[in-house]
Amino acid sequence: MKNKAGVFFTPVVTVTGIILAAVLLISVFADFIAPYDPLATDPTSIYAAAFSEGHIFSTDGLGRDLFSRLICSARTSIFNAVLVVAFEAIIGVSVGLLCGYYGGFLDSIITRIWDLVSAVPPLLLSFLLISVFGKGMYTGIIAIGISYIPMTAKMARSMIMTEKKAVYVEACRSMGMSDARIIFVHILPNVITTMISQFTLDIGSAITSMATLSFLGLGVQAPDADWGTLLKDGMGNIYNSPTLLIIPALCIMIVTVSINLFSDGIQNYIDPSQRKLPAFKKYEKRLHNEVLPFC
Repeated sequence: MKNKAGVFFTPVVTVTGIILAAVLLISVFADFIAPYDPLATDPTSIYAAAFSEGHIFSTDGLGRDLFSRLICSARTSIFNAVLVVAFEAIIGVSVGLLCGYYGGFLDSIITRIWDLVSAVPPLLLSFLLISVFGKGMYTGIIAIGISYIPMTAKMARSMIMTEKKAVYVEACRSMGMSDARIIFVHILPNVITTMISQFTLDIGSAITSMATLSFLGLGVQAPDADWGTLLKDGMGNIYNSPTLLIIPALCIMIVTVSINLFSDGIQNYIDPSQRKLPAFKKYEKRLHNEVLPFC
């Protein structure tokens, strides 16, 4: 157990884990941490410089504190990304497991549909869905979630096609268990563990995708805000106060990179083939100290 923990808690994973835990805690307790109301305007503090007049970063054209808006919008960005991944996982994994387990004509039809959906770039597909159902936060979540479903479904399908040939599946069938119980009670736990790293990676992609929609005015709508809307506001005021654009962009970059690196750590922990074996000198020293004296 100690060796497995050492494989996971590498310096990169530890640092990125601390960053993500801090961002998560700040977003959860944003209402208590924010020094100002993120929606409160102050005409006397328009475009205040960073670390002046009690503002850590700066203020926008309405006198709203950027730091307060940043940590409060973090909750919206992370919550939306988690909803996207949850939507993707529930539908994608369920459909992929059913298609891979039963196969046949229905599997071929659904697979071709996913191939067509995958041929359309995610953001373009989101634009098409938003043009039909209207812009908004939840429309953006569904649109991006649909664009992520094909990859998840194909991954679950390929895994269950291997798992359904396992001995324990045959034992479950011989015991008279239903297909639903075999798929969702016995096979799903073995499949979902290998997909955790992919879902973690998708959270970072979802943050970027939702920020893109909000930046274009198609995602989160005022008075709500996420990091994408802060980027949009900062772009319009880049000459008055560059920090309004730079700080949200840095937040998105740091969180996304941290999620990607943390996801790599999870993948290395789950997949033994990705782990780095200790140097041979360690085994040679251990052999000399522990084994040879008893020979």
